[in-house]
Amino acid sequence: MPPTTKPTETAKPVVVLFDVDETLVHTGGSGARSWRAAFDKLYGIPADIGEHSSAGETDPQVARATFSAVLGRDPSDDELSRLYAQYLLHLAIDVRVSEGYQVLPGAEKTLLRLGEAGVMLGLVSGAMEGAARTKLVPADLNRFFVFGAYGSDSPDRTELTGLAIEKATRLHERLSANQVYVVGDTPHDMEATNASGAVSVGVASGHYSVAELEAAGGAHVLRSLEDGFPGL
Repeated sequence: MPPTTKPTETAKPVVVLFDVDETLVHTGGSGARSWRAAFDKLYGIPADIGEHSSAGETDPQVARATFSAVLGRDPSDDELSRLYAQYLLHLAIDVRVSEGYQVLPGAEKTLLRLGEAGVMLGLVSGAMEGAARTKLVPADLNRFFVFGAYGSDSPDRTELTGLAIEKATRLHERLSANQVYVVGDTPHDMEATNASGAVSVGVASGHYSVAELEAAGGAHVLRSLEDGFPGL
């Protein structure tokens, strides 16, 4: 099934950056369970991050918003550090046994195809680096990615996308923005990519439809990663 695209002039991708959650893998709720376990262990409150955050937000945004909502005050830096540590410890265990964990359709095949075409692969995820990499462990997908930028680099999705592109330019000196494709499943991903000057590729494998990703400015929108990848 061919990808749905908006008319746009784009170059063949030299670097492709992928989001993790609902783009490459579905963890079956490991992230939410691990945040809940971290809050429960430290504060005796099994907080539900879904009530206080939205898809596409970074881990620091999720942690701060949930903390403020359930405890009625802003967290200190030390409190956030303890929360992150407990979250990561629980996530490393939970993601390995999560019954709902799955690699999303076409993900591994797409990564292999891009690598064979000489495209450099990176991650751009709102998750902390430790969390993003941990979520890929059960699927053995870390082996595809040379570098990345994460929610631990910046709480702002647009800024961390720019950081990922900056890292890419260190590996490709003559790289231009329209040679960098960023693949994600949320309107936040599309908006942040477009603001950075890179080429946004939406994939409707998460909670948002093709139409919603197009409305958010996706230059190319795929129904899933089983569709042909744009630019190749």
